[in-house]
Amino acid sequence: MKDRDPLATSGLPPLRQRHEDESAKRDAGEGRSAAGKFLILVVDDLADNVAVISLNLQERGYRVVTASNGEEAISVAIQTLPNLILMDISMPTLDGFGATRRIRENEALRDVPVIAVTAFGTEGFQRAAYDVGISGYLTKPIDFERMHQLVARLLSPTGSGNLHNP
Repeated sequence: MKDRDPLATSGLPPLRQRHEDESAKRDAGEGRSAAGKFLILVVDDLADNVAVISLNLQERGYRVVTASNGEEAISVAIQTLPNLILMDISMPTLDGFGATRRIRENEALRDVPVIAVTAFGTEGFQRAAYDVGISGYLTKPIDFERMHQLVARLLSPTGSGNLHNP
């Protein structure tokens, strides 16, 4: 797998520019929205899904990085240390279950909440997702209000960090 800039497809300015912009805002006394302090990794093999989810999150003020398969998700997650991951389950190369297992094995990523995003909504499939360390579950087509509620709860300092154990 070739190395790529994990922020290249995120719609964010280059990392150096972002840090300069953030420093300038702090110096000018401008506050950032609560969402703006969180980085979310969006993983899906369909570019349209990545674009729609990413833009929706960015409209709410979240910073977003993307990956198009499980292997790339692990690499991007290690490089960027996201606060939360939205993980498609059915992908080529390495599926979302396999990627989540490997993310859970990485000390720096072990506690990062992972939300499954999938067309499979059966109870058995959900149970399998939670067994590999999934923190929340969304079925496609995505209900964006529900997605934002899950994201907010998992990122909340008082939230459980895991929705299947309230």
